[in-house]
Amino acid sequence: MDVIPAIDLLEGRCVRLYQGDYAQAEIFSENPLEMALKWADQGAPRLHVVDLDGAKRGLPTNHGVLQDICAALTIPVQVGGGIRDRQTVESLLESGVSQVILGTAAVENPLLVEELCQAFPGQILVGIDARNGQVATKGWLETTTVQAVDLAQRMAEMGVAGIIYTDIERDGTLQGPNLHALRDLVSQVSIPVIASGGVSSLTDLLRLLSLEAMGVTGAIVGKAIYSGALNLPDAIQAVGQGRWQDVPPDLSSTTIA
Repeated sequence: MDVIPAIDLLEGRCVRLYQGDYAQAEIFSENPLEMALKWADQGAPRLHVVDLDGAKRGLPTNHGVLQDICAALTIPVQVGGGIRDRQTVESLLESGVSQVILGTAAVENPLLVEELCQAFPGQILVGIDARNGQVATKGWLETTTVQAVDLAQRMAEMGVAGIIYTDIERDGTLQGPNLHALRDLVSQVSIPVIASGGVSSLTDLLRLLSLEAMGVTGAIVGKAIYSGALNLPDAIQAVGQGRWQDVPPDLSSTTIA
C-alpha cells in the first residue's frame, strides 16, 4: 500500500482545509514546489495534488505550479481539481501529469469519463468525496443525492483506473479514517481504491493496511505530515513492514456510514 503525500493548492500556496471548508484553510507553505521536492526526497512513491481554486471555479487555475512540480519530480504525480473536459485532461497529461482525477465530471458527465478512459487507459482516476455516504461536488461545496458506492460501481464499469475515496467529515481532522464506509465501498468494486481523509498516525495507516487485500492500494496523507504528527519516512517503512493484525480495531468508525 502506497503512502501518498497531498499538496492542496489555493492561490498558489500549499494549504490544508478542515472538512473541505475553504474558510478554514491553513497555510503550510508559500512554495508548493519546495514542498513537493521535500516529500519526494523523503521517499514518497507518488504525489497527490489538488487544485482547490480549480475545483471551486470549474477550471484549473494553478497550471504553472503543476507544470513546475511535474518537471522537477521523477515520481508520478496525480492531479485533480476542476478537470471537467477533454482539453484540460490532454493539457495536464502533456505537461507530465501521470494520472488525472475527475470528480464533479463523474457525476455530471459520466459519458466524458467513459470517453477519457478509452482514450487514456490507466490514466483516469475518479475522486469520490462523500458526506454521510452522499457524493459532494464542485470543491465539496454542493452535496448531491448520489450514493458513493453507486457512483463507484458505475465508474468501475466505465473502466477508470481507480477510485480516490475521501470522507469529507474526516478530512483535515486527524480523527482517523472512516474504515466502515471504506470497507463497504471496496467490497463492492473490483478496481483499486485509494483512501483519503483523517489519517493521523501509524496506527491509522496500519488499520488501512488491513484492507489492502480487499483493494485499498494507497492512503493519502495531508495534515498529519504537515503538522508533524506523522513522519513520512517512518510511515512508508511502517506500511512496508506493517503487522496490521496487531493493531486494535477502530471501533468509532463502525458507527459512521
